[in-house]
Amino acid sequence: MKVKPAKKKNRVMVELGRTDPALLAEGGDDRNFTLKHILVPVDFSQCSLKALRYAVAFARQFKASLTLLYVVQPYYLPGDFASGLDYAALEKEIEENSARELESIAVKNIGKKAPWKVLLRMGRPVDQISQIADELNVDLIILSTHGHTGLKHVVLGSTAENVVRHAPCPVLTVRVNEHEFLRA
Repeated sequence: MKVKPAKKKNRVMVELGRTDPALLAEGGDDRNFTLKHILVPVDFSQCSLKALRYAVAFARQFKASLTLLYVVQPYYLPGDFASGLDYAALEKEIEENSARELESIAVKNIGKKAPWKVLLRMGRPVDQISQIADELNVDLIILSTHGHTGLKHVVLGSTAENVVRHAPCPVLTVRVNEHEFLRA
């Protein structure tokens, strides 16, 4: 499968090769290739906003809906460091701020270009992304990869890499520094 820019602005073309039999209908007709629902995990970074731009282009081309997902990963401090902290109040404040930010990003970057909704979940991002994709019967996940290498990759891990491994559907990863096929 190849994805490349289409002649119309903000559109992409997906070319299927003969080696993509699962995506082809009987008789070699690729008109059955449709995307109805795209999941876009967002972490409020510029990198994830770049992935959102790609998702909006796909949604417009295929008349698909978008779901933006932000996963709040709970952090708990051990022992003495945690005394006096009201975790419930802290989590509630993080959720409220994140929900407002997510809604703002959707309005600003998607607007009326495609149908959309936002979701906020608590937990481990990889688990939540895969679970939501499965629950919502998502056709495609489009997410960013920060491109960490070396020690940073070992310490932080790669959410994108693990989503690719565990997702119940295809995943398109968008890197920070790459050859652009989507024009602004």
